[in-house]
Amino acid sequence: MLFFLPPRIKGSLSFLLYTLNTVLLTVPLILASLLKFILPVRSFIVGLDKLLISIATLWISINSWNTDLFCRIDWDIRGLSNLKKKEWYLVLSNHQSWVDILVLQKILNRKIPMLKFFLKKELIWVPFLGLAWWALDFPFMKRYSKKFLHKNPHLRGRDLESTRKACKRFKHTPVSIMNFVEGTRFTPDKKHRQDSAFVHLLNPRAGGIAFVLSTMGEYLHKIIDVTIVYPDKVPSFWEFISGRTRRIVVDFQVLDVGLDLKGDYFNDPEFRQGFCCWLNGIWKEKDAKIDQLTRN
Repeated sequence: MLFFLPPRIKGSLSFLLYTLNTVLLTVPLILASLLKFILPVRSFIVGLDKLLISIATLWISINSWNTDLFCRIDWDIRGLSNLKKKEWYLVLSNHQSWVDILVLQKILNRKIPMLKFFLKKELIWVPFLGLAWWALDFPFMKRYSKKFLHKNPHLRGRDLESTRKACKRFKHTPVSIMNFVEGTRFTPDKKHRQDSAFVHLLNPRAGGIAFVLSTMGEYLHKIIDVTIVYPDKVPSFWEFISGRTRRIVVDFQVLDVGLDLKGDYFNDPEFRQGFCCWLNGIWKEKDAKIDQLTRN
């Protein structure tokens, strides 16, 4: 282990390994994904998806080894049990840093199906990673402001249509659908602008996960509620790979998905109100949990 190196050297070497790993594994990933267009047969596509996921799983495993090589972190993992690799999951989490993604991938890799995120459409232009996400069928979402939709009402529902198409692809193979419910990373400034009802969280957005639950109702039976806490300081990506993060607490809670969580969120006001109350209750418990873990 290379804990003894200066932070700047550790960060540089770690970033180099991340880059090499991404370049070397993205190339075969993209080439293999092109076969979907050459032979669009469902049985072939399902088998090819498993190959693509295997390549992505290897990429995550190497990144996790990279973390262990340069970072001496005290991992406090709670409630991680009774998870299966052949089950469909909806994973919900608070969001503070891009490091959250590395943390979730490291802990959940090979324990549940690979995490698939809903991504902003602009991220497809990220070198190598954008094409890798595309090859792995990560859904890219185009988000419109209320002001823009008011001027262009014909674009309403485009994001829901993208979600519907993604959920249709997710039914082929077990998958873990990852959703940062706040929609963006937490900062005190965003909290103030939102007038958030919580101390450590932004207000949750219910529409997206309600739509996923209703669209994939026959597959999604479990929700994994994740709470990520950095007791010392929320790290940037550079601080993390430089070995400056000493302790990370990750708390897992597995919830059952009952019929009361599967309904028409957009056309049934009574269901929408009940669903928002349920989600706000989870967020209230999460806020109290973060407060307790931070104080401890």
